[in-house]
Amino acid sequence: MKFYKFTYLLVFITFLVSTCLFAQQKRKIEVKYAGNFEFNEEKHPGARIFFRDDSQQIHIFHDGIDMWCDQAIYFEKENFVEAYGSVIIKQGDSINMNSKYVEYSGITKLAYASGDVVLTDPTSIIKTDTLYMDRVKQQAYYKSGGTVVKDSSGTITSQRGIYYMSNKKYQFVQNVKLVNPEYVIESDQLDYYSETGRAYLFGPTTITGETSTIYCERGFYDTKNDTGYFLKKSRIDYDDRIIEGDSLYFDRNRSFASATNNIKITDTINKAIIKGHYAEVFRDRDSVFITKRALAISVQENDSIYIHSDTLMVTGKPENRITRAYYNAKIYKSDISGKADSIHVNHKTGLTKLINLGRFSSNDKFAKKRTPVLWNIGNQMTGDTIHLISNPETKKLDSLKVFDNAFIISNDTLGNGYHQMSGKQLFGFFEDNKLSTIDIIKNAESIYYMRNDKNELVGTDKSRSGIIKIWITDNAIDEVRKIKDVDGNVFPEGDFPEKESLLRGFVWRDDERPKSVDDLFKDDPPLELPVIKGLEDYVPQDEFFDDALMLRVKESDKKSNSKQSKASRKIPKKPKIGEKTSKKITKQQ
Repeated sequence: MKFYKFTYLLVFITFLVSTCLFAQQKRKIEVKYAGNFEFNEEKHPGARIFFRDDSQQIHIFHDGIDMWCDQAIYFEKENFVEAYGSVIIKQGDSINMNSKYVEYSGITKLAYASGDVVLTDPTSIIKTDTLYMDRVKQQAYYKSGGTVVKDSSGTITSQRGIYYMSNKKYQFVQNVKLVNPEYVIESDQLDYYSETGRAYLFGPTTITGETSTIYCERGFYDTKNDTGYFLKKSRIDYDDRIIEGDSLYFDRNRSFASATNNIKITDTINKAIIKGHYAEVFRDRDSVFITKRALAISVQENDSIYIHSDTLMVTGKPENRITRAYYNAKIYKSDISGKADSIHVNHKTGLTKLINLGRFSSNDKFAKKRTPVLWNIGNQMTGDTIHLISNPETKKLDSLKVFDNAFIISNDTLGNGYHQMSGKQLFGFFEDNKLSTIDIIKNAESIYYMRNDKNELVGTDKSRSGIIKIWITDNAIDEVRKIKDVDGNVFPEGDFPEKESLLRGFVWRDDERPKSVDDLFKDDPPLELPVIKGLEDYVPQDEFFDDALMLRVKESDKKSNSKQSKASRKIPKKPKIGEKTSKKITKQQ
């Protein structure tokens, strides 16, 4: 019984050994065809030298790859081959590589190719002077400059690059440039998936097209659909606009961009800026839509004009641009401010319209109608519609028009009353951005507190007339004249009836007046900004010559019984401690 057990064990061990030997033989490089061969122990000890014939090239096979060349030097002991002349390597149906020279180790499964190297797969082509291909990790690597050609996406060049064959991913580093007929991408690091055409951008990056330039320090670009998503110092420069925001979306085909959070859009021609936290820009339509604490700034040398509303729209070519602010619109300048349902600014003509909708502030039937209101220094002006006209060149205020139900109020600073004038229409004129004269036309009424040179109250004038003309000096009423059909009384001090102290339609709205830029936002609801979902952090390029590969190289050295096998001679040596290297490359490695 013991004898049979021993025999059975011996047969099993013999089978196992023979199987291992057979597997090892299968891993040997095999020369399937050669025209002829020779030995040259002086130049290539231990090697056979193969040559092609007139009919075909040398054919070499190893573990799933086929190689063809004009001449080959085969070191059987080291399981290593050098191939010369029109070298072709094929791995399955997907990977083809052409070059002038190849070194290949059957132990490390590492190929080194040089001389007009071209690696082709179904989705892209790599061109470089030298290329390493690791069949174990299914990676290809170049470090001295390379080009990747992708039909739909364009051509990508970089100093270094790794191609991950299994997931069709490229990782480019240093001087990366993607050239497409429509645009050029330049970046420090770029990850590219050849099947989907998606590019992930890391570090300072620019995308330059015919009509736009994009900058970001982290982003994503879909080269097939021409759309992008950009983060970290993101910016889009159009011909006359600069768009900045925490995140930007870009669609080249639609000439469309949107921005989210902390947005700033600069009109470089008209010296205007709009801000907010959500924006849409249509370049071909010359339109900008912005909301969430939207603010338009007309930049002036000494005193800019600010317009705030729920929503802002800026439309039109630079020479004929229009700004529309609607829903609770407000305007502020150091010497003038206003409020209306909507504000309309024509930058070409210098006309600013304050317009209200035909509605009341509440459902209360006794509530006052909320008309547009404008404040200039101490004067409050209201009416159904208000027009401000400024000089388009100097941006200085020129004139003011109030249509229907015009009403001007100013506080009598030395008393408790209010100077009041009302009428059908109001026309005002400015000097150095300050009201100098006011004309109130048709059905004019007024209440005016008269004072002497010592600013003592001498009487109260309440009257009606066809026209009232007012002169203003140093922001105070200097003179009032009534013209045509004058009717009224001057009441001595103390005799003016209190019930007569307010004209019909009087509403003092100083509590609504913006007195600073911050005041423009005081009625806004709390701002809740969306959390921006960012792209994943950059993963540094893998070490192509990693520990696993170097372990295979050591195995090759043992097989050759030498300190350095032929398989390891093309592997770059790592710099010694203290050795000077390129600062930029060292940082990226």
